[in-house]
Amino acid sequence: MSINIKFRHNLPPLIHRPAPVPDSETNYLRNLPKVQNNKGRPLHRNQDQDKDENIKEILKELDEMIGLKMVKSLIHELRAFVEIQKKRQRENLATEPLVLHMVFKGNPGSGKTTIARLLGKLFKELGVLEKGHVVECERADLVGEYIGHTASKTKDMIRKSLGGVLFIDEAYSLARGGEKDFGKEAIDTLVKAMEDHKDNLILILAGYRLEMDRFIETNPGLRSRFPIQIHFPDYTIDELFEIGELMLSKREYEFTPESQAAFRRLLEKTVAEHPYSGNARMVRNIIEKAIRKQAVRLYRQTNPSREELIRIMETDLECDDLDYI
Repeated sequence: MSINIKFRHNLPPLIHRPAPVPDSETNYLRNLPKVQNNKGRPLHRNQDQDKDENIKEILKELDEMIGLKMVKSLIHELRAFVEIQKKRQRENLATEPLVLHMVFKGNPGSGKTTIARLLGKLFKELGVLEKGHVVECERADLVGEYIGHTASKTKDMIRKSLGGVLFIDEAYSLARGGEKDFGKEAIDTLVKAMEDHKDNLILILAGYRLEMDRFIETNPGLRSRFPIQIHFPDYTIDELFEIGELMLSKREYEFTPESQAAFRRLLEKTVAEHPYSGNARMVRNIIEKAIRKQAVRLYRQTNPSREELIRIMETDLECDDLDYI
């Protein structure tokens, strides 16, 4: 690059630097289209686009869950309700209050905790919650051993949950001890927190259907504070079978035709003998036990093949005591 210097009498010289002329490579790079990532989307995306994509992913995860047809339908309703209330607010129209505290009723292993976690993520992306995390607890985490201890423990769990979801499993146990039990103090503290943090906390109470119905009836004030009550039905044998195959597939195992039939027979026998056997949790226990038995069987062999490492055989599903599933 050339520089012109002009000398003047008794004054500093003037230095002229010509403006750089972009070369052909610079022009080429400047005119390139926006770079795309490996999913074909622009790397420069606004926040709303990211939120929309995240919501789609969460709802896809929900829809891919086996069973829970009515639960899924209600969650899609909640998403629509929140979105429409936001649109009405932007148009200066009257809006309904977003009271999203819930009661989950169902047997163990029917998907209550999984749905609570999905809801936390969904409500974060919808702008209802700041963080969307889920704090899981039970009576022992809330109820203390002396006067004043319960309020302190309950407030501590509430603080951890702010910006997200406080999920209380077997919530009916808070009312089991009667008027003098410290569980009542925990309920009173929770009810106050629902008012104090109504814009930054969602409370989900969960437990067996009959026990939760009785729990709500014992405290008339709770029913109005929990407008959303969701029943989680037990899975059918077909749904349990699908769940088992999905669990195996994710772990890179598979049934043989014979072990498929054995697995279905085991499900039918377990559900018949133990009606409250744990639903999907019971299936997970069966699958994990079969994988361990397969490992013991193959450990005795020399250099098992890839196919053998993948296959779950009928003998891997033999179970002498259903109480330990």
